[in-house]
Amino acid sequence: DDKAAILEVLSLQEEAWNNYNIELFMETYWKSDDLIFYGSGGVVKGWEGTLNRYKKSYPTQEHFGQLKLVSNEVSKIYDDAYMVMGEYHLTRSVGNSNGIFMLVLKKIDGAWKIIADTSCKTE
Repeated sequence: DDKAAILEVLSLQEEAWNNYNIELFMETYWKSDDLIFYGSGGVVKGWEGTLNRYKKSYPTQEHFGQLKLVSNEVSKIYDDAYMVMGEYHLTRSVGNSNGIFMLVLKKIDGAWKIIADTSCKTE
């Protein structure tokens, strides 16, 4: 089931993040210059750019904290592509951060990968 496999990607992200493992977290993203991340700092293109953005925004384990992802909707866009809308809740000693996200995932070489990520802090 595609939806279950996609939710497993989110589960892997949560587990990797909570173990302070940015490399494993980034394995859920499409390793391509065409990956797009759109957040409060604007648009970041490419896998390397997205990795660097995460490292800059979350420089220490205290900044990582504990992540909880809530999937509110998983919708098929077309064959082998889905949109996921949800919330993130980051509990940390340097101040909590909560927000919403929309991901586009595509099946690439048999694996679901995030090809676009739009995240916005709400508080």
